[in-house]
Amino acid sequence: MPNIQELEDIAIQIRRDIVRMVHANSSGHPGGSLGCVEFFVALYFKILNHNTNFNMNGINEDIFFLSNGHISPVFYSVLSRSGYFDVSELASFRKINSRLQGHPTPHEGLEGVRMASGSLGQGLSTAIGAAHAKKLNNDESIVYALTGDGELQEGQIWEALMYASAKNIDNLIATIDYNQKQIDGPIDEVLPLGNLTAKLEAFDWIVVEEYQGNKIDAVINTLNRAKELTKKGKPVAIILHTEMGNGVDYMMGTHKWHGSAPNDKQLAAALLQNPETLGDY
Repeated sequence: MPNIQELEDIAIQIRRDIVRMVHANSSGHPGGSLGCVEFFVALYFKILNHNTNFNMNGINEDIFFLSNGHISPVFYSVLSRSGYFDVSELASFRKINSRLQGHPTPHEGLEGVRMASGSLGQGLSTAIGAAHAKKLNNDESIVYALTGDGELQEGQIWEALMYASAKNIDNLIATIDYNQKQIDGPIDEVLPLGNLTAKLEAFDWIVVEEYQGNKIDAVINTLNRAKELTKKGKPVAIILHTEMGNGVDYMMGTHKWHGSAPNDKQLAAALLQNPETLGDY
């Protein structure tokens, strides 16, 4: 299993993948993808009990659902780098007839993807359903989900939160990418979430908050802590503070790179900040 330095090298390469994929088609969502790199690397290379010989059932293995599907570049990169499909396929991102469309979809047998996502608000419900099924089947594995913070403005999220605690879905860890930015601006200017911890706890969830969401060792520790809190009668939520555009200086601190692609000069600058570690596709 990779050590912290090896995981950090993987994270750098994934950042290269993200900016190159989005640049190639002048289309995609680099900001949130870059901000979630450490989460995905920690999950897929350290925490998740998963099998790259993929099947949709996921029996006796941990499974993951991406709800905020617009950050597909980081998802595709991590799936390929962890062995689900060949890294060379990343070059097909958003191309006609590619399996790697702007939002993930399980059509064409895309390994590692269990649901189409992109219509925000739906992924948590799907994850809860999968976790409920595992409990009914006496499958001790854990279901993981990732949502965006702006996504929490969707009413379906709160219905799902209510259902999960009411039905004691305690084999579920739902992480919120809390970068406090969305496509139209800062969360607090669009539709404030208020005291998110208090709200989740009021819905009878166990809440873990991590302020260093772009440090791999911190994310690993938080995910392990969350695992220890499962099977105690309540679902578990992680509020993961991240920086949108992390690792590319001109993308950080602003919502403007939520869905904008770098030009040639900007790509070169991003790659200089993230030297090749594993080899580009």
